[in-house]
Amino acid sequence: MGTATKERKGRGKTTRTSDACRKRIRAWQAWKLEDAKARFSEVVRLARSKGPQRVTYRGEDAVVVMSIEACEKLLARKPRKSSLVAFLRGTALGEIEVEREADRGREPVL
Repeated sequence: MGTATKERKGRGKTTRTSDACRKRIRAWQAWKLEDAKARFSEVVRLARSKGPQRVTYRGEDAVVVMSIEACEKLLARKPRKSSLVAFLRGTALGEIEVEREADRGREPVL
């Protein structure tokens, strides 16, 4: 069974977040927007020393404040480069032999 996901809408985009991802994000310290604005220096200091800080807006997670080092580490991850053919060969579909008749076109209708 797959991991449950939740769709979130924000600024014209819809994102899907897995349960595992949401659980990790929830572990970060949360700040109400007004508190984060009033104590921004503290939010930045904690982001640099303790890790990412969540900021909520109207009770919903809105943004994350993180150190530049954490951002660089996140962006440095290389995405897996795998072709569709390589992926399919790794599945049971790679063992199926598919044959098709030669396509000779069709007779023109006069």
